[in-house]
Amino acid sequence: MERETKKIADSMIEHIYQVRPEHLNAAGRLFGGKLMEWIDEIAGLVGMRHSGGNITTASVDNLRFIRGAFQHDLVVLIAKVTYVGNTSMEVRVDTYVEDFSGTRKPINRAYLTLVAVDDKGVPRQVPSILLETESERAEWKAAEKRKELRIQRKKEGF
Repeated sequence: MERETKKIADSMIEHIYQVRPEHLNAAGRLFGGKLMEWIDEIAGLVGMRHSGGNITTASVDNLRFIRGAFQHDLVVLIAKVTYVGNTSMEVRVDTYVEDFSGTRKPINRAYLTLVAVDDKGVPRQVPSILLETESERAEWKAAEKRKELRIQRKKEGF
Protein backbone atom coordinates (compact mmCIF):
# COMPACT_ATOMS: atom_id res chain seq x y z
CA MET A 1 0.00 0.00 0.00
CA GLU A 2 1.35 3.41 -0.96
CA ARG A 3 1.97 5.90 1.82
CA GLU A 4 -0.36 8.89 1.81
CA THR A 5 1.18 12.35 1.30
CA LYS A 6 -0.22 15.59 2.72
CA LYS A 7 0.66 19.25 2.38
CA ILE A 8 1.95 21.13 5.42
CA ALA A 9 -0.92 23.60 5.02
CA ASP A 10 -3.45 20.75 5.38
CA SER A 11 -2.80 20.43 9.12
CA MET A 12 -1.51 23.91 10.04
CA ILE A 13 -3.42 25.65 12.84
CA GLU A 14 -3.50 29.23 14.12
CA HIS A 15 -5.25 29.88 17.42
CA ILE A 16 -5.66 33.00 19.55
CA TYR A 17 -6.09 33.20 23.31
CA GLN A 18 -6.64 36.27 25.46
CA VAL A 19 -4.62 36.31 28.66
CA ARG A 20 -7.07 36.33 31.58
CA PRO A 21 -6.48 36.72 35.32
CA GLU A 22 -6.48 32.95 35.88
CA HIS A 23 -3.55 32.63 33.41
CA LEU A 24 -1.24 34.93 35.40
CA ASN A 25 1.59 34.02 37.75
CA ALA A 26 2.44 35.94 40.93
CA ALA A 27 4.45 38.48 38.89
CA GLY A 28 1.42 39.36 36.76
CA ARG A 29 2.72 37.64 33.61
CA LEU A 30 1.34 34.72 31.65
CA PHE A 31 2.30 31.61 33.61
CA GLY A 32 4.91 29.65 31.64
CA GLY A 33 3.12 26.41 32.40
CA LYS A 34 -0.09 27.74 30.86
CA LEU A 35 1.78 28.68 27.67
CA MET A 36 3.38 25.22 27.64
CA GLU A 37 -0.11 23.70 27.93
CA TRP A 38 -1.36 25.76 24.98
CA ILE A 39 1.71 24.81 22.93
CA ASP A 40 1.26 21.10 23.63
CA GLU A 41 -2.45 21.31 22.88
CA ILE A 42 -2.06 23.01 19.48
CA ALA A 43 0.84 20.75 18.49
CA GLY A 44 -1.28 17.74 19.38
CA LEU A 45 -4.15 19.00 17.23
CA VAL A 46 -1.79 19.50 14.28
CA GLY A 47 -0.43 15.99 14.81
CA MET A 48 -3.93 14.54 14.94
CA ARG A 49 -4.92 16.36 11.75
CA HIS A 50 -1.80 15.24 9.93
CA SER A 51 -1.84 11.63 11.11
CA GLY A 52 -5.60 11.17 11.02
CA GLY A 53 -5.81 9.83 14.56
CA ASN A 54 -4.44 9.80 18.06
CA ILE A 55 -0.97 11.00 18.96
CA THR A 56 1.23 11.25 22.02
CA THR A 57 3.84 13.90 22.79
CA ALA A 58 7.31 12.34 22.92
CA SER A 59 9.43 15.45 23.54
CA VAL A 60 9.52 19.23 23.60
CA ASP A 61 12.61 21.06 22.36
CA ASN A 62 13.78 24.62 22.43
CA LEU A 63 11.16 26.09 24.73
CA ARG A 64 12.64 29.55 25.21
CA PHE A 65 10.66 32.47 26.60
CA ILE A 66 11.65 35.62 24.69
CA ARG A 67 9.29 38.09 26.40
CA GLY A 68 6.30 38.03 28.68
CA ALA A 69 2.60 38.33 28.01
CA PHE A 70 0.27 40.20 30.33
CA GLN A 71 -3.42 40.36 31.22
CA HIS A 72 -5.62 41.23 28.21
CA ASP A 73 -2.81 40.48 25.71
CA LEU A 74 -3.77 38.42 22.67
CA VAL A 75 -1.51 35.38 22.37
CA VAL A 76 -1.30 33.85 18.89
CA LEU A 77 -0.02 30.31 18.38
CA ILE A 78 0.80 29.04 14.90
CA ALA A 79 1.64 25.36 14.55
CA LYS A 80 2.69 23.25 11.59
CA VAL A 81 4.37 19.96 10.76
CA THR A 82 8.01 20.47 9.82
CA TYR A 83 9.22 16.87 9.50
CA VAL A 84 7.86 13.34 9.50
CA GLY A 85 9.50 10.00 10.07
CA ASN A 86 7.72 6.68 9.88
CA THR A 87 5.54 7.05 13.00
CA SER A 88 6.73 10.40 14.35
CA MET A 89 6.26 14.04 13.42
CA GLU A 90 8.01 17.24 14.42
CA VAL A 91 5.68 20.19 14.95
CA ARG A 92 6.89 23.79 15.20
CA VAL A 93 4.84 26.16 17.34
CA ASP A 94 5.49 29.89 17.06
CA THR A 95 3.90 32.08 19.71
CA TYR A 96 3.32 35.83 19.44
CA VAL A 97 1.71 38.65 21.37
CA GLU A 98 -0.55 40.58 19.01
CA ASP A 99 -1.59 44.17 19.64
CA PHE A 100 -4.89 45.62 18.50
CA SER A 101 -3.34 46.94 15.27
CA GLY A 102 -2.41 43.36 14.34
CA THR A 103 1.33 43.75 14.98
CA ARG A 104 2.85 40.53 16.29
CA LYS A 105 5.91 40.21 18.50
CA PRO A 106 7.43 36.76 19.03
CA ILE A 107 7.44 35.41 22.57
CA ASN A 108 8.28 31.73 22.05
CA ARG A 109 9.21 29.05 19.52
CA ALA A 110 9.03 25.38 20.38
CA TYR A 111 9.53 22.13 18.53
CA LEU A 112 7.61 19.06 19.66
CA THR A 113 8.04 15.46 18.61
CA LEU A 114 4.78 13.56 18.41
CA VAL A 115 4.15 9.89 17.73
CA ALA A 116 1.00 8.64 16.04
CA VAL A 117 -0.60 5.77 17.96
CA ASP A 118 -3.47 3.38 17.37
CA ASP A 119 -6.24 2.60 19.86
CA LYS A 120 -3.91 0.33 21.83
CA GLY A 121 -1.13 2.93 22.02
CA VAL A 122 1.02 1.18 19.42
CA PRO A 123 2.90 3.53 17.06
CA ARG A 124 1.42 3.68 13.56
CA GLN A 125 2.65 5.11 10.27
CA VAL A 126 2.02 8.77 9.46
CA PRO A 127 1.54 10.33 6.02
CA SER A 128 4.59 11.87 4.41
CA ILE A 129 4.60 15.59 3.66
CA LEU A 130 4.89 17.37 0.34
CA LEU A 131 7.51 20.12 0.59
CA GLU A 132 6.25 22.91 -1.68
CA THR A 133 8.42 25.92 -0.82
CA GLU A 134 12.07 26.70 -0.17
CA SER A 135 11.10 27.64 3.38
CA GLU A 136 9.50 24.22 3.92
CA ARG A 137 12.58 22.47 2.49
CA ALA A 138 14.88 24.53 4.74
CA GLU A 139 12.74 23.70 7.79
CA TRP A 140 12.91 19.98 6.87
CA LYS A 141 16.73 20.15 6.67
CA ALA A 142 16.90 21.92 10.04
CA ALA A 143 14.51 19.31 11.49
CA GLU A 144 16.85 16.53 10.36
CA LYS A 145 19.63 18.20 12.36
CA ARG A 146 17.37 18.58 15.40
CA LYS A 147 16.46 14.89 15.10
CA GLU A 148 20.16 13.94 15.17
CA LEU A 149 20.66 16.12 18.25
CA ARG A 150 17.71 14.43 19.97
CA ILE A 151 19.18 11.01 19.17
CA GLN A 152 22.56 12.09 20.54
CA ARG A 153 21.01 13.51 23.72
CA LYS A 154 19.07 10.27 24.22
CA LYS A 155 22.30 8.28 23.91
CA GLU A 156 23.84 10.56 26.54
CA GLY A 157 20.94 10.01 28.91
CA PHE A 158 19.07 13.30 28.47
